[in-house]
Amino acid sequence: MLWSLLKILVFVAIVALLAFGASVLLETAGGVQITLAGTEYTLGALQSVIALLVLMVLTWLFFKLLSLLVATLRFLNGDETSLSRFFDKGRERRGYQALADSLMALAVGEGRAALSKAERAERYLQDPALTNLVVAQAAELAGDTRKASEAYKRLLSDQSTRFVGVRGIMKQKLSEGDTETARQLAEKALALRPKHEEVQDTLLKLQAQAEDWAGARQTLATKLKTGTLPREVFKRRDAVLALSSSKALLAEEATPEQQEQAIEANRLSPDLVPAAALAARSYIVKGKPRYAVRILKKAWEAQPHPDLAHAFAEIAPDETAQERVKRFEQLLRLKPDHDETRLVKAELLIVAEDFPEARRALGDLVDRAPDARALTLMAAIEKGEGGPDVMVQGWLTKALSAPRGPQWVCESCNHIHAEWAPTCENCASFDTLTWTRPDAHEYSSATGAAMLPLLAARQEHTTGALAIVDPDLLEVTNGTSDVGSENPTKDDPDNPDTLPK
Repeated sequence: MLWSLLKILVFVAIVALLAFGASVLLETAGGVQITLAGTEYTLGALQSVIALLVLMVLTWLFFKLLSLLVATLRFLNGDETSLSRFFDKGRERRGYQALADSLMALAVGEGRAALSKAERAERYLQDPALTNLVVAQAAELAGDTRKASEAYKRLLSDQSTRFVGVRGIMKQKLSEGDTETARQLAEKALALRPKHEEVQDTLLKLQAQAEDWAGARQTLATKLKTGTLPREVFKRRDAVLALSSSKALLAEEATPEQQEQAIEANRLSPDLVPAAALAARSYIVKGKPRYAVRILKKAWEAQPHPDLAHAFAEIAPDETAQERVKRFEQLLRLKPDHDETRLVKAELLIVAEDFPEARRALGDLVDRAPDARALTLMAAIEKGEGGPDVMVQGWLTKALSAPRGPQWVCESCNHIHAEWAPTCENCASFDTLTWTRPDAHEYSSATGAAMLPLLAARQEHTTGALAIVDPDLLEVTNGTSDVGSENPTKDDPDNPDTLPK
């Protein structure tokens, strides 16, 4: 209110001053005389002031028109002028609008519309660093891989956008299944941006698939150095890679370097079962059984596993069954209540023909967690104690349809593997295999290699390494196992030839 009143008072004061000035000029005598072409013009004081103001306005307009004429001539000549900048601003405004429309179309999944808008923005803006990426992504969404590839290649020419171009072409090669080229591009992308986590993971996965274990370990070290991987996870995965590079240890021609890699893998991650088993075998080859025992005991304390028991048996392959039971006590007492401990102990006692003690070793396992291995062992105990064939047949029938127990299962896709591997054979994920019971029942078991020769046994097997049989060898004919077939000596439990086949 006061401000409006003040503005009104100022306006009235200005009008009053102008009126006063005009009246003073009207009362002032004299003026200005102008002679033009023999004609004399006399202007009064007020008229002279008005004429001066008009002359100033006309002079200003003249110079403006003159500058406009000069700018037009420069524009026609191709020079940058305010006029060209005016048109450039309009073109830039339309270009940014087309770019915004393209990004919006990308967000909602309209590939063709996004590509059309992106190409329009490219024409208006003439800024490859800004529009090529949008064009490439829109072309990919629209299914035009050729145009997308051309856009990514244009990005390679600029140092600031080279990483984006390399990464885009790498993804295209991955989608095409050209993993070798994709791996090379991933290495270049990582050299440009060592801290880029996605490129690190992609390169590590591709190197693991290509079994480039040395390169994978370098990439893993880069992840640790750049802070994208915790140190504990790094140690575990570095052990997996060291173990993978030493898998040739299983062959007879294994070199000392490969044996050392297995030992290094176990040192990096003592609870990694395959590494512990390989390291123990490398010490056995070197004639150092005490080191092998130490490794296996430490790994068993972390996670009992059939592979560890097999490696422990290989330390003394020529011992008798009773000697083996006694020697295994130092390993089994570490985890006495674990299911694997009970199963291994029952196997050893069955081979030693101590069937009552084997039954006590199994305990309530056949009721609490019945799997093919436990049920097959129970059938062997029943047969060894001279039980009726119908009881043995019942246990074997249950074993045929029972779950196979813990197996190597991929945490990413739940794919079941017959043996441990650094990468999943189904989804190619790295270091995702864990020893656990699968969610769904499977009828091909990794634990089959840890089963006793219950159905095809011979007495000489009992003094060797841990006796094994695959439960998939169990067969049922017309709903009845071979246990019920006629055999004149089937009632003699002491005869190994009478064990069910």
